[in-house]
Amino acid sequence: MKKINYIDSIIHPIITEKATIISEQNKTVFKVHDKANKKIIKKNIEKLFKVNVIKINIINQKSKIKTRQGKKSLKSGYKKAIITLKKGQSIDLTTGI
Repeated sequence: MKKINYIDSIIHPIITEKATIISEQNKTVFKVHDKANKKIIKKNIEKLFKVNVIKINIINQKSKIKTRQGKKSLKSGYKKAIITLKKGQSIDLTTGI
């Protein structure tokens, strides 16, 4: 298995209404590589953003079959991570890396 680069393991932040609401609790949501685990994600978030990660929850979003104009297509699934940061710390998603 190819080793995952620390920048490649975190694909992009997920900015939705629900993600904005939980950001008040020092939590941030990221779409991550499907082979990444909690240890890799924790190490890479701390390295990239220079914050202290307390907890990580990983959710596997399953793929879905969608119908559009009578044709069926497959919406691919993905893995997302909800990262809980130490109190008083935050990740500013608007500035980029």
